[in-house]
Amino acid sequence: MKTKGDAFAGLSVALVTPFKNGEIDYDTFRSQIEFQIAAGTNCLCPVGTTGESPTLTHDEQDRVIAFVVETVAGRTKVMPGTGSNSTTEALRLTKFAEKVGADAALQVAPYYNKPTQQGFYEHFKMLAEETGLPQCIYNIPGRTGKNIEPETIIRLAELDNIVMVKEATGSLDQASQIITSTKLTLLSGDDSLTLPLMAVGGRGVISVVGNIVPQDMMALTRAMDRGDLEEARRWHRKLFPLCRDMLGLSTNPIPIKAAMKLLGRDRGELRLPMTPLEDAGMVRLKKSLSEYGLM
Repeated sequence: MKTKGDAFAGLSVALVTPFKNGEIDYDTFRSQIEFQIAAGTNCLCPVGTTGESPTLTHDEQDRVIAFVVETVAGRTKVMPGTGSNSTTEALRLTKFAEKVGADAALQVAPYYNKPTQQGFYEHFKMLAEETGLPQCIYNIPGRTGKNIEPETIIRLAELDNIVMVKEATGSLDQASQIITSTKLTLLSGDDSLTLPLMAVGGRGVISVVGNIVPQDMMALTRAMDRGDLEEARRWHRKLFPLCRDMLGLSTNPIPIKAAMKLLGRDRGELRLPMTPLEDAGMVRLKKSLSEYGLM
């Protein structure tokens, strides 16, 4: 069935933000972007959870979005995280992303202040109606403290500019309710749940592990898209331990940055309050990378 955000189906990668001595390392960032473009990744998502957006200043968020759009130069799609727990700030950042040429905006549920369901609705409605960018609602109650209930998302789906939902509740029932009641393009927000979510009608994933193995994540989503369940299961079985460790060893993006450092793709530097992966986690991560065939 055709969905509203079909152009964003497949693999999107939630990019890390590389740092060097506390500052954004744009040279490394450029090489990471080129790596994704060479792999054929459909969409890049900077300044999200994986991109450590809570520790970036507003000015840095603007500069990162502009840098990614400029570096990509139309070769793939760009959907930056422009959400905030302040509707005013989310609107400002979304308008900036639109101005510099982003293709869509990833809007996390307002966090910490825990709006009512009507508050969620009014927040996303304003963003959709006052900007021209297609909007992807990002529902991750484990981070934000409150679920956007499926009934609220179904109401929002009636708005033209709301075309996608990044589903990270872990609930197949919630995902199924959205898929059966709307034409939203549902994307998995958990790498390890990509296959089951696509099995009930999801269209792809906004991936963390795609930072290191984008071709393999694409192989999984493409197999599901063409109905080759056995091939998709094969990729799921291969990817699952790596996906589990990238989100299970510590808080995202600590494990993925550690993995990228081990693979020579990043310095692994984080900004406080994020701290490096502890020794026990590093041992397990090295084992996982080795067993996958990356080390």
